[in-house]
Amino acid sequence: MAHEDAGDYSKKHGPGEEPNPQVAEAVSEAAEAGRIACARVFAIASRLGVSPAEAGKTVDLLKIKLAGCQLGLFGHPPGKSILKPAEKVSPELEAVIRDRLAGGRLPCVEAWRIAEELNLRKIEVSCAAEALGIKIKPCQLGAF
Repeated sequence: MAHEDAGDYSKKHGPGEEPNPQVAEAVSEAAEAGRIACARVFAIASRLGVSPAEAGKTVDLLKIKLAGCQLGLFGHPPGKSILKPAEKVSPELEAVIRDRLAGGRLPCVEAWRIAEELNLRKIEVSCAAEALGIKIKPCQLGAF
């Protein structure tokens, strides 16, 4: 996206793309001050039986900003980053993260799976990835 388009994430979708009407209604009702939390978008997607990617695309097309990434990667107050490299990463967690890499990056969906499988908070997985110098991408909602 060009600098002048910054913040208008609808432009990353093709011309003529239309938001899912059912998702659009739910997202519009849940959004506050032009923002909606990642967790709320996932809850809407689950409740309506659509993919997180479809819900994320609808958020983009409505020009609503995503907030509060559950992995701590975006949408948190400026100067209050919640993503900090872990001080120590267990060999087990490092091995699982490295095993799930795709193109040298850890997909968001895999970070969530790792957290569930190892009974960790999602942010703990992203902090471990940060400590290992591994970027998380792509986002399940299409934010990055």
